[in-house]
Amino acid sequence: MEKDRRYCGHGLQHLLDVARTGWILTLENHYPISKDVVYAAALLHDIGKGRQYEFGIPHHIASAELAEPVLKDCGYSSEEIQDILDAIRLHRKPTDEEAPLIQVLYTADKKTRLCFACEAQDDCNWSAEKKNLRLVY
Repeated sequence: MEKDRRYCGHGLQHLLDVARTGWILTLENHYPISKDVVYAAALLHDIGKGRQYEFGIPHHIASAELAEPVLKDCGYSSEEIQDILDAIRLHRKPTDEEAPLIQVLYTADKKTRLCFACEAQDDCNWSAEKKNLRLVY
């Protein structure tokens, strides 16, 4: 569904970029989050994009719904599943929520966007505050 998308893509490269950046943020901030939890949240945070395009369901909600059985099948604990689902549900907007995984996923998702080099930057509906216009933070 994103093959011809002009704006930010949500393919494997984006998911891996978010996972790697999320892990770096976790290490830099000394958050007590395991690497596999960071990667699970990152790899699943946009899984609901298809439902958004097809049915109009906001992807953060659809992603959490789709991620839950995957996380259970992978053997995550109830607490880990809840933390990951909370991060997925809240990855679209900044929050004062203190949970480290929520902060990590939100920040990594935004910082991995290369808005400063995007050909569609002028047409993008993201606000200036949301766009990543810097190479280094």
